[in-house]
Amino acid sequence: MAENEMDRRSLLRLAPAAGLTLVASGLLPAQGKQEIEVTPAEDLMREHGLLKRILLVYEEIGRRIGAKKDFPIASVTDSAQIIRSFIEEYHEKLEEDYLFPRFRKHGVLVDLVDTLQQQHQAGRRVTEHILALSAAGLKSAADKNTLSTALSDFVRMYAPHEAREDTVLFPALHQIVSPHEYGALGEDFERKEHQLFGKQGFEGMVPRVAAIEKELDIYDLAQFTPK
Repeated sequence: MAENEMDRRSLLRLAPAAGLTLVASGLLPAQGKQEIEVTPAEDLMREHGLLKRILLVYEEIGRRIGAKKDFPIASVTDSAQIIRSFIEEYHEKLEEDYLFPRFRKHGVLVDLVDTLQQQHQAGRRVTEHILALSAAGLKSAADKNTLSTALSDFVRMYAPHEAREDTVLFPALHQIVSPHEYGALGEDFERKEHQLFGKQGFEGMVPRVAAIEKELDIYDLAQFTPK
C-alpha cells in the first residue's frame, strides 16, 4: 500500500470498477460482484484492536512488576505515547466530536455516552501519570508499584469501555444517522486520520505496537494458546 502510495480507501473505491472489468471479461460472474466499504464502525473497532494490544502490554508490564522482573522502561513510554496520540487525541476525539453529539441530539444512549466521555477524561489523567512515572525513571520499588497500579486502573476501565462501545454504541449509530450520513462519517474519519498521521495512519501504528510486543517477548500469538 505504501509502495504504490495508495491508501486503503482508495483501493476500496477501485474495487467496484475492478469487479465490473472482471465481469465484462467473463472472469467473474455478475452475481459475484459487490461493492466493498470500510465503515466508520469498522474503522473505530480496528482502532480498538490496537488499544487491546496496548492493554496486553500494560498487563505484561504489571505482571513483571509483581514478579519483581525487569522490563524496558521504553516499552512503557512508547505504549503510553501511542495511547495519547492515536487513541486519546485522535480516536476518542472522533467519538467526542462526531458520535457523542449525535446520540445526545437524538436522546439515545445519553447515560452511556456521558459515562464514556467521563472515562475518556479519566483515561487521559492516568496516561499523564504513566508518562510522568516513566520519565522519572522508575528508580524505586515504590515507583514501580505506583506504575503497576496506574496500568491496572487503565486496563480495568478500558477493557469494558471499548467492549460496550463495540457491542452497544456503534451498532446503535445506524438508528440515528441516514446511510448517506453514515458514509460521510467514514470520509470525515479518513480525512482527520491523514491530517494527523499522514497516509499510513492506523497501518503505521500496527508495526509500532508489534515492536513493543517483540521487545517484551509477547508478540508470538501461539504462546497464549492453552496447553
